[in-house]
Amino acid sequence: MKVHLQIDGSPIGAASSAAGIVASGADGLFTFEGQHDVFFPLLIAADATGLELMTNVAIAPPRSPLHLAHAAYDLQLYSGGRFRLGLGSQVRAHIEKRYGSKWERPAARMAETVTAIKAVFAAWEGTEPLNFRGEFYTHTIMSPNFNPGPNPFGPPPVLLGALGPVMTRTAAQVADGLLVMPFNSARHFAERTLPAVDEGLRRSQRAAGDFAIIAGAMVAVARDEADMAAAINGVATLISFYGSTPAYLPVLEVEGWAGIQPELNALSKQGRFAEMRHLVTDEMVARIGIVGAPEECAWQIAARFGGRATEVCCYFPGYTPRSADVAHLIGALHAGSAPRGESP
Repeated sequence: MKVHLQIDGSPIGAASSAAGIVASGADGLFTFEGQHDVFFPLLIAADATGLELMTNVAIAPPRSPLHLAHAAYDLQLYSGGRFRLGLGSQVRAHIEKRYGSKWERPAARMAETVTAIKAVFAAWEGTEPLNFRGEFYTHTIMSPNFNPGPNPFGPPPVLLGALGPVMTRTAAQVADGLLVMPFNSARHFAERTLPAVDEGLRRSQRAAGDFAIIAGAMVAVARDEADMAAAINGVATLISFYGSTPAYLPVLEVEGWAGIQPELNALSKQGRFAEMRHLVTDEMVARIGIVGAPEECAWQIAARFGGRATEVCCYFPGYTPRSADVAHLIGALHAGSAPRGESP
C-alpha cells in the first residue's frame, strides 16, 4: 500500500518537512487547506523531492473551475507529471462565513466543477473545443493567448473528497478517484462508503479498477507510553472537532454514538474545545482512529481499507510522532502487512 504524509503548509517549513517525508520512505505528500495556501507548498515540494504530490483537499466552491485547472495544470507541468488535484466541498458554515462564498447543492456543484475542469483540460489538450454550459458554470471562450496548450505529462487526475453517500457516489460517477475522509471507521467504510462507490461506478459504467480509492486515517502511532498518550490525545481532539459537525454525523451514527454529536456541537459554538475532547472515549479513538505500535497500525489500516484502497494518507493530528515509528509504519504498509484477527 502506498503511503502519503502531510507536508507542513508554511512556506518557511515546507522544504524541511518535505525532506523529512522523503527520509520516512513515504511515496507521496499532500497539503491540507488550513492555515496556509493549499497549492504553494507543493511547488516547494516539487523542487525538493521526487515524490507524488496531491492536494487533500483544495476547497472548490469558492474557486472557479478555471482557476483550479490552471493551478493543477501548472503543478503537473512543474512536477513532471507527479501531481493529482484533490477537491473538497467543505461544509456550509465555512463556505459562507469563512470563505464568504455561496453554498448550494454541494454534490451537484462538485460534480459540475470536476466536469468543467476536465472540459478545460480537453480544450488545452486540443481534443475538443471549450463549450461547457452547466447549471453553475459556463466556460466557452479559450483564445490562443489564454491557452497553455497540451501538457507534455498529460492533464492531472482529479480526485474528490467525500464522506456522505451522495458525495461519495458523485465522486465515483465523475472523478478519477475518491479521497476517503479520515473521520471514518471500518463499519462506516464497509457499510456506507463502498456501496456508494459501487453505485456511482455502476451509473458511470466504470469498473472498480478504473477508479482510485485513497484512504485517510488519523493515526496514533507510538511505542513509548508517554508518546502514545500524546498521540491518543491528538487524535481524540480532532475526532471531537469533526464530531461536532452535523454533516459528519453518519460516522457516529453507524457506530451507535449519534447522541454525542449535539453535545459536541453545542460546546463548539461556545468555544469550549477542551471539554469537547473529554467526551471522546478511548473506544471512539480506537474505532475511528488507528492506534498502536507501527506494526499494529499497519495491520489496522490494511484490515480497514486494504480490500479496496491501494493508498493511504496518514494524519498525525496534534502531535509529532517519532521518525523511526513513522518509518516502521510505512515499511510495514509497503510490505503488505496481513491484518491480525478481526477488523478494528
